[in-house]
Amino acid sequence: MKRGDVVELAGSCGLGAWTAFGVLTMVVVGHDGTPLFADSDLLSWSVGHRPDVALAFARGLTATGTGVVPFALAALAGIVAGRTIRQRAIAVALCLACLGAGQALRYAVMALVARPRPPRTDWHTHASGWAFPSGHTTTAALTAGLLIIAVRVHGPRGRTPFILVIGCWGALVGLTRVYLGVHWFTDVVGGWLFALGWLGACLSAVARWLPERLTPRTTDTYTDSDSGMGMGMGMGMGMDTVRRTSAPTVTTGSRTAPAREQMDVRREQRDVARQQTDARREQTDVAREQTAPAPEQTDARREQREDHAPDDPGRRGRSRPA
Repeated sequence: MKRGDVVELAGSCGLGAWTAFGVLTMVVVGHDGTPLFADSDLLSWSVGHRPDVALAFARGLTATGTGVVPFALAALAGIVAGRTIRQRAIAVALCLACLGAGQALRYAVMALVARPRPPRTDWHTHASGWAFPSGHTTTAALTAGLLIIAVRVHGPRGRTPFILVIGCWGALVGLTRVYLGVHWFTDVVGGWLFALGWLGACLSAVARWLPERLTPRTTDTYTDSDSGMGMGMGMGMGMDTVRRTSAPTVTTGSRTAPAREQMDVRREQRDVARQQTDARREQTDVAREQTAPAPEQTDARREQREDHAPDDPGRRGRSRPA
């Protein structure tokens, strides 16, 4: 995916998430923080289904959504995304800045909305501050988003299971806040929307303004229109044009590109060279057909030469028949 496409996609997702978050925030403020939609029903169900094993699992899982764990995972995301030491250092700094700034902005929104939490009698874990949006949910969702982006940028084989596990972790941390009775369900939804909006804004800004030499890769690829243009400009100039347009720009900080991309470039160059050879052969055949005389013209020229040829010396002195 090209950088421009990344900017457009991330910006669109972020704008949609911010719009939904703004609408939900206005609804919460308009109802003075009282439960909305299915908040009370989900809390009642959670209170009535709390076996000891489920409570222990929920407490352990919800603990990973705060403290050192999210920042350690964000740093890991930066290490996975980068390919050189310089790129990894910059990626780690950007991931930590995204997570830290997101938490600060979320805290400011939480203080402005000032929504009360569910009744303290339903709590089964420690909690502090206002309810909307959920802090654990926002932090876990941001961290999961950073990890998913890093896995997709690095592009290892079999990355789908990793993405599913990371996404499930980010979602379950938010659901444990409802199960443990410290948040309404709309607080969790607000945390998810806030995280998606902030992540989209950060990704769009990085893709737009971060220099290409600091990004793990670019996605400019060879196209058929470039091939046609190169062949139309001539055989010799065409090969140079193909080399410039077919090779993807890889800014990994090293002098060599990944082996897979180099193989793709060489394969494309061989295909273009084969097409040029076929075109040259066709031009040669056409030129040969144009220069070769027709059989009728050849016979006529032969007869003309015979008519204008000098008499045979052996016939000198002989009389020709009338």
